[in-house]
Amino acid sequence: MNRESIVHPFAPVWDENSRVLILGSLPSVRSRAEGFYYGHPRNRFWPLMALLFGEEVPHQTEEKRAFLLRHHIALWDTVQSCSIAGSADSSITDVVPTDLRPILTAASIQHIICNGKTAAGYYERLQQPLTQIPAIVLPSTSPANAAWSMEKLVEAWRVLTEIL
Repeated sequence: MNRESIVHPFAPVWDENSRVLILGSLPSVRSRAEGFYYGHPRNRFWPLMALLFGEEVPHQTEEKRAFLLRHHIALWDTVQSCSIAGSADSSITDVVPTDLRPILTAASIQHIICNGKTAAGYYERLQQPLTQIPAIVLPSTSPANAAWSMEKLVEAWRVLTEIL
């Protein structure tokens, strides 16, 4: 598979009322094509959020953005640019991390959650030394993480509703 250089294609979602920052690694090929986070139809992020908060699954970008802000959730990724083959996190090289300072200085972020081990690895190595905020590492919602059923994801991710 060919490698390509990627620069993160869209802005973070947050406002001054955001209290939790969820970080992924980098949008997948499908998410980049859709123009928003977790755009792959088999990624369980949006159905998981709907279950946790007892709401309908948001489908349109503005519905998703409103959902996050209504629940005081900021959403971004750990990788600003890199070289990658397709959507394979394992192929990521030449990482430049995102700059979390604008969010952390303007919002009321109390917790950082990493969606999966790849995001956690980049955050802990490249960003936590600057933020000094330890991450809560939760299992990835990616379809590649098939070992985790939706039921198990809900159980693990319930910490989100507990800290909000």
